[in-house]
Amino acid sequence: MLSSLLPIAALVVPAFAVVQPSNTTILGQYGHVPPVYPSPNATGVGGWEGAIVKARAFVSQMTLEEKADMVTGTPGPCVGNIVPILRLGFSGLCLQDGPLSIRVADYASVFPAGVSTAATFDRDLIYQRGVAMGAEFRGKGSHVALTPVASPMGRSAYAGRNWEGFSPDPYLTGVCMAESIEGIQSVGVQATAKHWVANEQETQRNPSYEADGTLIQESVSSNVDDRTMHELYMWPFANAVKSGVSSVMCSYNRINGSYACENSKSQNGLLKGELGFQGYSMSDWGGVHSGLSSIEGGLDMNMPGGIGLYGMTWGHSYFGGNVTLAVNNGSLDLSRVDDMITRIMTPYYFLGQDVGFPEIDPSGADLNTFSPKSTWLTDDFVLNGRRSRDVRADHGELIRQIGAESTVLLKNLNNTLPLKAPTSIAVFGNDAGPDTQGFYNQVDFEYGTLSSGGGSGTGRLTYLVTPLEAINAKAQIDGALVQQFLNNTLIATSDVSTLVIPTPPDVCLVFVKTWAEEAKDRQSLDLDWDGNSVVESVAAYCANTVVVTHSSGINNLPFANHPNVTAILAAHYSGQESGNSIVDVLYGAVNPSAKLPYTIALEDDDYNGLPTTSVESSDPDAWQANFDEKLEIDYRYFDAKNMSVLYEFGFGLSYSTFELASLKISKAVESIPAVADFQPTAPGGNPALWDTLYTVNATVTNTGDVSGATVPQLYVTIPGPVGTPPKQLRGFEKVFLEAGASSEVQFSLMRRDLSYWDVILQEWAVPEGNFTFAVGFSSRDIKLSASLAVL
Repeated sequence: MLSSLLPIAALVVPAFAVVQPSNTTILGQYGHVPPVYPSPNATGVGGWEGAIVKARAFVSQMTLEEKADMVTGTPGPCVGNIVPILRLGFSGLCLQDGPLSIRVADYASVFPAGVSTAATFDRDLIYQRGVAMGAEFRGKGSHVALTPVASPMGRSAYAGRNWEGFSPDPYLTGVCMAESIEGIQSVGVQATAKHWVANEQETQRNPSYEADGTLIQESVSSNVDDRTMHELYMWPFANAVKSGVSSVMCSYNRINGSYACENSKSQNGLLKGELGFQGYSMSDWGGVHSGLSSIEGGLDMNMPGGIGLYGMTWGHSYFGGNVTLAVNNGSLDLSRVDDMITRIMTPYYFLGQDVGFPEIDPSGADLNTFSPKSTWLTDDFVLNGRRSRDVRADHGELIRQIGAESTVLLKNLNNTLPLKAPTSIAVFGNDAGPDTQGFYNQVDFEYGTLSSGGGSGTGRLTYLVTPLEAINAKAQIDGALVQQFLNNTLIATSDVSTLVIPTPPDVCLVFVKTWAEEAKDRQSLDLDWDGNSVVESVAAYCANTVVVTHSSGINNLPFANHPNVTAILAAHYSGQESGNSIVDVLYGAVNPSAKLPYTIALEDDDYNGLPTTSVESSDPDAWQANFDEKLEIDYRYFDAKNMSVLYEFGFGLSYSTFELASLKISKAVESIPAVADFQPTAPGGNPALWDTLYTVNATVTNTGDVSGATVPQLYVTIPGPVGTPPKQLRGFEKVFLEAGASSEVQFSLMRRDLSYWDVILQEWAVPEGNFTFAVGFSSRDIKLSASLAVL
């Protein structure tokens, strides 16, 4: 048994001993979190009733030592591992990264990143991506996919992991979470919603220590008020729980002064209590800083289990043998441990992972540098499965489609795009060509196109179609001349007219990029490798300059109004088919329909919600990030301050034109009380929050000459208390229309969509007053609107 091999660590007594029900406990002010004990037991409500019976029967057969092993990760073949219990026929759990690929694997696909996926505004594509990713995780023998990401949501434009998630808009992120989870779990793989919660910066995400283990400073504390927590940061997690997500990963940061993975209000009160979460709370890797406090605070699984207070030394765990000790000495009730395991095993049975699940691919163990075989503490991991299984299927086609449909056309002067069979093409920029550091990049690199960011959210490419490769292939068909200039320093410091022969080319294509990674926030919103100067240098010479950015998200675009920059495309991180995707858009095989899932400001100084990057104190508690902007992030902030922007949330051009007409607002129920009637909590909270109260209809018409898709968007102005945003996204539908065709779109508005969080009542409340319902093609391109009182 593993637990006997783990040395005993000090157990930390819970900081609060008061027991308060979650429905009467208000989230504390900055620097304080009210206690919520005990951790609620799972009931299986929401469709898991049959699976929980099997889980409880399994738990009843376990020894205490086996129970301790079940809640504690251990080194093994996967990024995270739960040890097998061979006598019970349980082969263990394999947990693998990440948000755009099964990372520790060969012969697997690299999908477009979360931010790219959100830019499609296409529910069906988001779901299909989830299905395909889930199939690859399953094919490699991974029970648990450590994805999708709702936090960071994007409070700060500089956050290093924004690209792993979807959007700073909670509604859009919530839809992406739900579709991703339902897709992944449809093929029998557990999805993990992460990182719970308010995990909005990388700087000081973990505590810092001296070499001898003495604490220097604690992790940054995300200090969030009650209303903001509910209306922004919890919102997409509610979608995740409603969709039946198997696990939720708690984050590294502190929340109002208490570490997320031992925060009883967050885990017991909000997640398991208010949202009715039935799965298990899993720690981020090394995010556990206590034993009993974390267990009583709602944490069910310590991952990866064997990381000490400082450093990556296997063999030390706050759980493991300490669970056995705590139960035996009476400081931990066995019923709490039983619920932890019941929560872990219920989704296992619900998704049918006990029957016919593929064995772990041994090649993943060879690639796993996090816990190589020399660190394994047991020989119970038997890897008899077929090695190097190819799980990619035909997913390249889907990846290419998502890559094209996530490319946002920001500028298209004089209908420069689509390209009209140019005979002379000049390609510029270090983002155009092949990666010179291989297909598994974990650091910023000068030469090569960016298909993903770095850290645990990256992917191991098996092939990469670069923009230059795809352009050359298309040019060969067209008989066009292509010249390439991939050295940014050379381009930025040269007279470009001396480089290109013959002159001038029909079009100059400039590929520039921005790197972002885990554990580090971005230092600038400028394009990397002097990208802005590259564009200026090319545009000074070439009257038809088309700029393509591969980036983690927001970039400064000082050249946006340059008369020679005729088109700009934001392609984000589009995965292994990157080049094919962008050529499909450049040449018009795909009519662009993507929309910005964030706002691009006019100036650097216009952004708010900045990360805390330094402190001038040796106080261990000095790192504080006060979310003083409250609900005003991204377009909500720019709207509230009436600020001009360069490109607003939801913006994106097409090769066609579209119109909206015939706004209709219909009540779906006879009477609407301000506060929903009480109903027993189900996954997602009070089921009444998900009831449709109103529907909004409009007619969209393709008035251009090119068939294509567009995304009508519904924004609602809620007459809430002070601080309510001027308008909030509450619906979107992607519609494909032939040239000249029309279609009616319908948006369903649930109670939650029309409510604000009342901090006194501790309820979602529909306010009195007039609501404004506005339909348009972006947050600032509103075509139709009407106002009425909804109560």
